[in-house]
Amino acid sequence: MDNAIPTQLRFPASAGFTVRAEFDGGAMSSDFGALLLRGADLQMGLIPRLVSAIHDKRHASYIDHSLADLLRQRIFQTASGYADGNDANTLRRDPMFKLAVGRAPLDEGNDLASGPTLSRLENSVSKKDIYRLAKSFVEAFIASYAKAPAVIVLDMDHSEDIAHGQQELAFYNHHYGNHCFLPLFLFEGLSGKFITAVLRPGKRPTGKENAAILKRVLRLLRQAWPETHIILRGDGHFSNPELMALCESDAHLDFLFGLAGNKVLSPKAKPLLEQARALHQRRCIDAQRLGNPEPAATRLYDDVAYQAGSWPKAYRVVVKAEVMALGDNPRYVVTSLTDPTPDLLYKELYCARGQDENFIKAVKNDLASDRTSDHAFLANHLRLFYSCAAYVLIHGLRENTLVHTELAKAQPMSIILKLFKLAVRVVQYKDRIKLSLPSSCPMKSVLVRVTELLYLVPRPPAPA
Repeated sequence: MDNAIPTQLRFPASAGFTVRAEFDGGAMSSDFGALLLRGADLQMGLIPRLVSAIHDKRHASYIDHSLADLLRQRIFQTASGYADGNDANTLRRDPMFKLAVGRAPLDEGNDLASGPTLSRLENSVSKKDIYRLAKSFVEAFIASYAKAPAVIVLDMDHSEDIAHGQQELAFYNHHYGNHCFLPLFLFEGLSGKFITAVLRPGKRPTGKENAAILKRVLRLLRQAWPETHIILRGDGHFSNPELMALCESDAHLDFLFGLAGNKVLSPKAKPLLEQARALHQRRCIDAQRLGNPEPAATRLYDDVAYQAGSWPKAYRVVVKAEVMALGDNPRYVVTSLTDPTPDLLYKELYCARGQDENFIKAVKNDLASDRTSDHAFLANHLRLFYSCAAYVLIHGLRENTLVHTELAKAQPMSIILKLFKLAVRVVQYKDRIKLSLPSSCPMKSVLVRVTELLYLVPRPPAPA
């Protein structure tokens, strides 16, 4: 009955021809990238790790879709730009997604899971499942290195996840002015690799909560890399005594946090700020005399010793004394690092923390990690992990196979649009499957390289 009245699209005449379109192309797909994601997962072994973390409580007699198939389907769809579970209601018959999950693309009766089935999965996970999933991401991060790195930078930051209904633990946050969640994201700052994430209630986190999360992550990292130097880096709301005490307990662990000025710290920076004002004034006078534009800002850097009342001891605080036409703009960074000069520590080490926000934007904007619209908190946490897994696959694809190509440093959305969203016709024979891509495909040379690296190089064994 669906084909009783064909749907037709009408367009203006072109080159003397009438133009019409109908949905009668047969076994075609617009998502060739699903097969590339399958190759990335086969190389990295990410989804088998995630499957082993979830306790499947379903009775075997009533299972049509294995847990591995459900996760592959949902994560591949998310990585291809389909963030809603309801998208599965039509994509379950898409030949490329079926092929990526490991099913014959044109056989009848082997469709993928529907939206309600995926929703039941999301609402069946337990707290222990979520904990093991978060741990699996850390283990996948560790496994991405062939040997222990000499140093890693653990960037951490929270991000607003606006709630639009009656979601559990979605609280009003005065800083953002919305009812929201406030998930914590952990990335490796030098490579952009995802480490793990925690979906949190919308309230401001305490230092004790941050330290409890970091302690679990650091325990796993230390088991694998006992000698690796780890630097914890974050903005001002991470400069709390609990995280500082955590760093004091590890000889190979340092921190670098933003710090807000106060009535004790600000007077310590006053002499440097006065020097910056005098220097800025002289530079402005010289610019006027020479007929040049006035300098936008003058910056001086120095460090002072400072101990807040709740800190375990005094630490080095780097002061940036910045003077602009609009006024003074002093900034502070507290650290346990002793070797870098003040200007190097602030400009090169701390300001690089801004890249972490770009990593979060990639997960949030390109892969819809904020599509947490389920009522249950744990279900929303699993949805967050779908986007995180999609980021890991795309980052691995970019790092391992797209290196030395035009997409080597592309954002996830650019990879989705240029590499994944390709039309393909699927023909299934008795003993083979033929995929026909457009003859004028602009990514032809890139695809040749990607498929050879994904499917022709040896793969590591899947985790037990």
